[in-house]
Amino acid sequence: MQSPVSIERRRFLGGAAGLLGASFWTNETLDAAVQNTNTNSKPSDLKITDLRVATVARAPMTCPLIRIDTNQGIYGLGEVRDGASKTFALMLKSRLLGENPCNVDKVFRKIKQFGFHARQAGGVCGVEMALWDLAGKAYNVPVYQMLGGKFRDVIRCYADTTESHDPKVYGQRLKLRRDQGFTFLKMDLGIDLLEGTPGTLTQPLGLTGREASNTQHMFTGIEITDKGVAMMADYVGAIREQIGMDVPLAADHFGHIGLNSCIKLGKALQKYNMAWMEDMIPWQYTDLWKKITDAIDIPTLTGEDIYLKEPFLELARAHAVDILHPDLATSGGILETKKIGDGIQEHGVAMAMHFAGTPVSAMANVHCAAATENFLALENHSVDVPWWDDLVNGVSKPIVRKGYIPVPNGPGLGVTLNDEVVKQHLLEPGYFEPTPEWNKERSHDRLWS
Repeated sequence: MQSPVSIERRRFLGGAAGLLGASFWTNETLDAAVQNTNTNSKPSDLKITDLRVATVARAPMTCPLIRIDTNQGIYGLGEVRDGASKTFALMLKSRLLGENPCNVDKVFRKIKQFGFHARQAGGVCGVEMALWDLAGKAYNVPVYQMLGGKFRDVIRCYADTTESHDPKVYGQRLKLRRDQGFTFLKMDLGIDLLEGTPGTLTQPLGLTGREASNTQHMFTGIEITDKGVAMMADYVGAIREQIGMDVPLAADHFGHIGLNSCIKLGKALQKYNMAWMEDMIPWQYTDLWKKITDAIDIPTLTGEDIYLKEPFLELARAHAVDILHPDLATSGGILETKKIGDGIQEHGVAMAMHFAGTPVSAMANVHCAAATENFLALENHSVDVPWWDDLVNGVSKPIVRKGYIPVPNGPGLGVTLNDEVVKQHLLEPGYFEPTPEWNKERSHDRLWS
């Protein structure tokens, strides 16, 4: 009886001999070719048969994981963006059944109309991640290779760090990140620092925090006084004294303050050489962002809630911000985010990446970052979650090493789930249970007449 390798060698020779001659292929070459082919999968015959969900809690965010199954026993993993509903993925199931997951772009174009900005894109993007994972497993190559190869072997990370109103405490926490090996830092810097200090803020009397947080920045009537700006600048200065001036330090979560306050604060922080000022106003206001960017000598950044490449390109063409910051689980998934990076690079704009999820989505980001030349740094909110690494197998631990994530070389995303650990951290009972109720959800989806 012939071995599977012998049979595969004969088939391979039969297809190649007419062009190259059988004498070209040594036994060693043929063995290597067979070993690098996933003989358990026939990619052209692959079909999607199911989509199932298991939701992880406290990672530190709530993160719905999805699994797309096929007729050949291989599956793909994806993740709906942190804080989003698993329904955003489940509603796509009837549109995926029977599709070949290796046709990633075709399937994405079929479902992308069901995504939108912020977390409403979570289902489309989670599915797109899982399609790439499946295609990589089918062809036995890592995702970054299917994107054109990699520019780097490790991905620089910056870590979320718990805030303190005491700059000495916060400075020590940020210094610990540096001691852990992180080469890029980010802090929260909000007007909550000014609460209880008279003369630091002007705002409509009686305005509640809830009202302010649900009102776009320019419409709240909240402005920082010179005294308030000085207090916030002094706070940053005290932190810089502890961490030094040589490491990049970005800032986020300023509060819903008016445009002029953004400019005043930015000017006051110039002497501390901030890496960027993030999401000072909503991303939709290109002209207003450009007004801020032109007025201050600190880089500006936005983008974590933008879906699809077109709004990113508009901001880049206008030079409205200095750095753009897609969240791959919102921006359209792996390939769309790669297109975003390549597109904004043409306008001299760098790409940082927002991320808050499990190692599944982390690896989707890592493959994209590896394949995108103008990548700067990737966020990570889970450095202090002790079981985060244990959710997956297939990569060496710790996943984040000295502030970097090595790019995995396994097929697809390069990770599999550690089922027992994931089951210990579920939001609700049930682990990738069947979802037949979503098999036939349909509408007339065509967008043109």
